[in-house]
Amino acid sequence: MKHILLIEDDPAIADPLSYALAREQWQVVWHDTGIAALAALQAQRFDCIVLDVGLPDTDGFELCRRIRQQWTTPLIFLSARNEEIDRIVGLELGADDYCGKPFSNRELISRIKAVCRRSNETETASVWQHNDSAQTISYHGTTLDLTRYEYRLLRHLLAHPGQTFDRDQLVNTLWDHPDHIDNRTVDSHIKTLRQKLRAIAPDADPIRTRRGYGYHLEL
Repeated sequence: MKHILLIEDDPAIADPLSYALAREQWQVVWHDTGIAALAALQAQRFDCIVLDVGLPDTDGFELCRRIRQQWTTPLIFLSARNEEIDRIVGLELGADDYCGKPFSNRELISRIKAVCRRSNETETASVWQHNDSAQTISYHGTTLDLTRYEYRLLRHLLAHPGQTFDRDQLVNTLWDHPDHIDNRTVDSHIKTLRQKLRAIAPDADPIRTRRGYGYHLEL
């Protein structure tokens, strides 16, 4: 589940927006002051920030400047200050988008998804590099030393992030002679891949197990 920080002092806007986001499987943390929002950012990681310009304790532009000193989280301004100069200032301060009030929840959610998608693509590109012609995969800048089937397995999972594959699917898709392969060989290859990935990034666990279903790669 993705997490969003909503910084908005008007409950008439925050309540229905929080409800709409929850229906999209977002977990919303709502604060109505800049001080509380900064404390929330220190306490946990968010996938997106929606920030009102007019807050009771600070100017949203100033809060954005302070946020950008420490975090690169995708940020969307939400404001009734919708003149061209306001949008320019917001974007130049580091916002990823600027949505004027009044707005529809549907439009704003589409904007949130778009900035998160762009952020994920950038993050993925910095973590994983796949050279198909050389048949190599790099992880956090380090080229992995992979066997033929480890390479095929990781390449397949990278090509379908978030999609779960069971052992039989992976064997039938990736192995040369699947009829002669025990599908448990997938488990041993996954175990070795995890060891190689953790040697580079000990705190990360991109290959996930869904018990009773199979494996998927989480970006």
